[in-house]
Amino acid sequence: MKQKHHSGLKKRVKIRKSGTVTVEKSCKNHLLSNKSKRQKKAFSGGMPVSKTRFKALRRLLPGAVSLKKNRKEGLQEAEK
Repeated sequence: MKQKHHSGLKKRVKIRKSGTVTVEKSCKNHLLSNKSKRQKKAFSGGMPVSKTRFKALRRLLPGAVSLKKNRKEGLQEAEK
């Protein structure tokens, strides 16, 4: 039987062409008048997934995410 991706996670995660996985930051939907301009600007884009979270993602999105691509990306960021 064919494995299915976790449909709830598909809506919350973006897999880039390079293979890195990004998620949206929290706390950006309401009560924005209390937050600084700097804080709101940091919400745009997305943030890369940590290694511990990445292991869970691989289990929930079989075949869509590979660890090798993220390792290369992590090594490049460490060199900078």
